[in-house]
Amino acid sequence: MPGSFTPRLLHDAALRPTDPVAVVEAFLAALAVGDFDAARDLLDERVTYVNVGLPTIRGRRRTIDVLRPLGRPGLRFEVYLHGVAANGSTVLTDRTDVLVFGPVRLQFWVTGRFEVRDGRITLWRDSFDYLDLLRSFVRGVAGALIPPLRPRAPGSPDVQPGRH
Repeated sequence: MPGSFTPRLLHDAALRPTDPVAVVEAFLAALAVGDFDAARDLLDERVTYVNVGLPTIRGRRRTIDVLRPLGRPGLRFEVYLHGVAANGSTVLTDRTDVLVFGPVRLQFWVTGRFEVRDGRITLWRDSFDYLDLLRSFVRGVAGALIPPLRPRAPGSPDVQPGRH
């Protein structure tokens, strides 16, 4: 993940962050590098994972089971943070998420709300625009067929999320 606005991965896995922003950044970074054990350790046993408009996932094991396919060969997840704000235990993210399926790169804008208690995520609620997701799918398929059209990773946090 090139760029200075990607989430920070913990360098010492023995240290688990407790600051809510650090917990969320470490969680997203662990997903991006396919470290599902580290990601799991940052989730509360009773976490609620909501992608608005999709079924709610409850529990750490079920959440990781949903995410684990991103670690399969040919699949990848990237995340670029454009903004992070915290108010107590609530962390809000404005980001570009990227799903790569072989030669198809889908990147789209996402806002997330995380609740963190005792160093673990208890709520992960993401919202995205389905039209933006459809647009990213069309562009991703076009880019797989015509490489100059392939979406590129955002080059700075100032790039409008999902529009590159």
